[in-house]
Amino acid sequence: MQLPFTVEQFLGVFKSYNETVFPLQIIFYFIAFFCVYLLYKPVKFSSKFISWVLTFFWLWIGIVYHIIFFSPINKPAYIFGIFFIAQGILFFHNGIIKDKLAFENQSSVFNYVGIVFIIYALIIYPVIGHVSGHQYPSSPTFGLPCPTTIFTFGILLFIREKIPAAILIIPLIWSVIGFSAALKLSITEDLGLLVAGVTGFVLLLIRSKKKITKSLY
Repeated sequence: MQLPFTVEQFLGVFKSYNETVFPLQIIFYFIAFFCVYLLYKPVKFSSKFISWVLTFFWLWIGIVYHIIFFSPINKPAYIFGIFFIAQGILFFHNGIIKDKLAFENQSSVFNYVGIVFIIYALIIYPVIGHVSGHQYPSSPTFGLPCPTTIFTFGILLFIREKIPAAILIIPLIWSVIGFSAALKLSITEDLGLLVAGVTGFVLLLIRSKKKITKSLY
């Protein structure tokens, strides 16, 4: 399927976005690393704070990136925006209102995979992009869809209890959409998105099943 925009136009959206919102990208990194710190050094408000961060990032991407910056060259971005906003609302509902999302490092295989995804999203992703020739500001930065989705799966793998399945659907769908677009646009750093999406989804389902089994005995 032919994309309705060129690679140059796509990278131009990143350039316009990055130049407009700077220096928020730096603040986003500090927030993300603070979330990681809270996973290993939890305090009373850790899980609520992380839920607020996930809520904010998905709402931000839906409204600011997709609807405001991406939609002028790609009309389906309005639909993407709605889905990202819906995901933000899901995080808000389950993590803030219902208090169903509790994050904690338990030194499990799920946590180990999760921290790999987080490191990829925050450190390896921009390095691969730089090596591939995607120079800032014409590059996807943290706080944009693909690295943030990878980060989200990494964070969710630190979930302590059974995770509501509905929370996983939109990130999984975006991992497939983003991966297919990455192939056509040669965004090499996004190739890890499908790995994070599928692996994270499967591991989280396995973890939830284990939690249900334990609760029966």
